Amino acid sequence: MDDHSLDEFRRRWQEELAQAQAVRKRRRTEAAERRPRRPEVAPGRGEQASGYLALAQGLLEGAGRPPAARATRAERPDAASRSRSPPAREGAGGGEQLVDQLIRDLNEMDDVPFFDIQLPYELAINIFQYLDRKDLGRCAQVSKTWKVIAEDEVLWYRLCQQEGHLPESSISDYSCWKLIFQECRAKEHMLRTNWKNRKGAVSELEHIPDAVLCDVHSHDGVVIAGYTSGDVRVWDTRTWDYTAPFLDSEYEEDEPGMQPYVSFVRINSSLAVAAYEDGFLNIWDLRTGKYPIHRLEHDARIQALALSQDDATVATASAFDVVMLRPNEEGYWQIAAEFEVQKLVDYLEIVPDTGRYPVAVATAGDLVYLLKADDSARTLHYVYGQPVTCLDVSANQAAFGVKSLGWVHEGNKILVYSLEAERCLSKLGNALGDFTCVSLRDSPPHLMVSGNMDRRVRIHDLRTDKIALSISAHQLGVSAVQMDDWKIVSGGEEGLVSVWDYRMNQKLWEVHSRHPVRHIAFNSHSLITAHVPYERAVRSADPDSFTTHRRHRGLIHAYEFAVDQLAFQSALPICRPSCDTMAGCSYDLALTFPHSTV
Repeated sequence: MDDHSLDEFRRRWQEELAQAQAVRKRRRTEAAERRPRRPEVAPGRGEQASGYLALAQGLLEGAGRPPAARATRAERPDAASRSRSPPAREGAGGGEQLVDQLIRDLNEMDDVPFFDIQLPYELAINIFQYLDRKDLGRCAQVSKTWKVIAEDEVLWYRLCQQEGHLPESSISDYSCWKLIFQECRAKEHMLRTNWKNRKGAVSELEHIPDAVLCDVHSHDGVVIAGYTSGDVRVWDTRTWDYTAPFLDSEYEEDEPGMQPYVSFVRINSSLAVAAYEDGFLNIWDLRTGKYPIHRLEHDARIQALALSQDDATVATASAFDVVMLRPNEEGYWQIAAEFEVQKLVDYLEIVPDTGRYPVAVATAGDLVYLLKADDSARTLHYVYGQPVTCLDVSANQAAFGVKSLGWVHEGNKILVYSLEAERCLSKLGNALGDFTCVSLRDSPPHLMVSGNMDRRVRIHDLRTDKIALSISAHQLGVSAVQMDDWKIVSGGEEGLVSVWDYRMNQKLWEVHSRHPVRHIAFNSHSLITAHVPYERAVRSADPDSFTTHRRHRGLIHAYEFAVDQLAFQSALPICRPSCDTMAGCSYDLALTFPHSTV
């Protein structure tokens, strides 16, 4: 292309551009007069721009063709073609200048209607629902039309549900779900900061004089505890009202002090269950009162107790029998299923979300049973001489630790079984110590955390069957552990509670007490820990001594991280003032709850 042809093409391009801009301006004016919405795409302009871009690309390719190819084209017998072929250097420079000019013109012109496509509003919502919060924020900056779509209440309500904010709310509960989403994100950031810096409120739940703590369980901030005196108490830490009511066991009042020890306690959103050393089982309805709604007597001591977290299903193991209880349609409790096993049961868990027929998993020595209410007991796993040391279940899997014994020591492992296929899915770990605890149900998807007597806490990746992280945590072994999407809370036999940020492989803080940690339960804003002693005998002549109780009778601590100014409730009960005064500053738990070694 010679200089004359290039000038001619540039002149034609500028004329076409001016005409397109004039048409665009005229159509805008007509559309504004007819209706208050943006005009349709003008026919022909997109094709013009596309044609010029194609022409420019062809010129650039022609300018960038190798010299041999251009020479071959120049040697063709067409004289007109030979006369129109410019030198290689001029052609390359002219083509590049033309493309640069086209790009500058396209950047300056505003009549290419990228965002004027008229779509039904419902179709646009269906497209935008696949975007996350960052993409919706970017789309809201494109145009006014996109801003209206990107801020639709349906999209932000769906985002709130996907990230777990206000899961039980409906879309009509709030008028601006985008603002609710921002508030939830800000609260989540505040809670995470408080967790990391140990800011919030801590309280020690009131003890029972002249009694030793036997077992503790919690569900959604409600704590239940059983004592050697036979008493069962319940606290609701969500209301900061620690005046715990006693649950009446209906023993004879003319036999004071003769009540048997409480072996196990369990609680969910509506029921509380306690098993006693003499084989009795009491079930309370938390909504009706402190008296039991059902009482069951076993012939022998209850070795294991399980309560479903979803419905009213209770499972007990006594001697060589496993019994499942649940109410019928009229509300009367009855035995839903009864199984006979070959050995004494060590661990018992109820599988969640099983529908009409309850399902449980029980371990007895080196046997693992799958117990379905509509079927007989099935052996899920059995290897002679390899006893099970811990157990946890989810909706479709069971994980349990296996101790390797005998001449060939293969290393202690955690086996993950599919409850539907009834086969082993993964064999995790190869530790020298026994696995003492495992958390599968409360862990993030495809992850599992375990504790071992070799002092280490391990995170297992169920997708690769490998250990994602191993932390040296407790000197005398790990006794309790739980994790979420960014932290681990572990408890040890030496009484130490540690909080870890496992993404950074860093310990955030720790708290120590005298007795082993037997129970850990936390959510986004609270933490419950229980230190249960080995011995269940009272060794103090002064039963009202708080210091003696702290040393020998066990402790329950409740942490609340959703508050910044609850200093009057942050101190221990013995340190709280008698007057109701509101403190004017925030306290750090590291100061209000010092590192205690008593």
